[in-house]
Amino acid sequence: MYNQYNTSSFLQMKGFNLSSESVIPAFLFATLSYMIILFCNLTLILTIVLNKSLHQPMYLILLNLPINDLIGSSALFPQLIKEILRNSGIMQYSACVAQAFFIHIYAAGTVFNLSAMAYDRYIAICYPLQYSTVMTNAHIMRIITIVWMSCLVLIAVLFFLLLRLPRCRSEMTNPYCDNASLLTLVCADTTINNIYGLLISAFSQLVANGIVLYTYLRILIACFRSKRSDTKAKALQTCATHLIVFLLLECLGLFTIISYRLSNVSPHFRRFMGLSTLIFPPTLNPIIYGLKTKEIREKVLNFLKNRIVLHNSN
Repeated sequence: MYNQYNTSSFLQMKGFNLSSESVIPAFLFATLSYMIILFCNLTLILTIVLNKSLHQPMYLILLNLPINDLIGSSALFPQLIKEILRNSGIMQYSACVAQAFFIHIYAAGTVFNLSAMAYDRYIAICYPLQYSTVMTNAHIMRIITIVWMSCLVLIAVLFFLLLRLPRCRSEMTNPYCDNASLLTLVCADTTINNIYGLLISAFSQLVANGIVLYTYLRILIACFRSKRSDTKAKALQTCATHLIVFLLLECLGLFTIISYRLSNVSPHFRRFMGLSTLIFPPTLNPIIYGLKTKEIREKVLNFLKNRIVLHNSN
């Protein structure tokens, strides 16, 4: 009897159809982007970990953001760079599923970690006298545990629903893997998958947007009530910068989700927006949320100065 299901362990990735002239520029761009992301995020992680003065609630929560960015970028770039060099357009199904899983962990982790950071700043600015009482080490660990367990549970269920379905196709239209792309390979009813995917997207967006907008609004109100003009200016600058980066991430993510449900969207534009979500936030986050912070910037600059002095003395 003819087997209608495709059990091949390899997928055809149409997004990798590069001309011989574009292989080198694509390789250089992908490699440079990955190196910048690695450098910025590892610098932020090592700065917080190696300096005991930064072992405070604000920085312990912040530490999870570069870790999450490394999960997302490392899920994408090594496989992407390998496929650019090989230019074969073939990827193992198991590798595709693993890549998609960690990309979704990154997406959920970003919004939840930014929400946790917004909550920490809200307590610090609006309730400064209660901050040390509220933000204890135990409370910080609870927040971090809730963030990561929420990501793991939500995404694990998403992929459990995906992997239970049979495949009958093996052509992917994107140069990377995600849940929506993998669902196009399925030859069964995906109604439950679509409903659950929309539900967790709506849930994460409502939670993240609700917490971030509420906390930053309260922070702005508290700062405007302050009689110190320098406090107002600093708060406005910080809130505006953080909100711009957060809204950029939200716009990129929401467009990517919606574009899969709009047939008239250009596949090339959809790929660009999807890749932008995995390139720009991991590059900007350690700069905006980390290196622009005075204490972290001073630690990094002191380390670099000490290394230069040590090098010159040798």
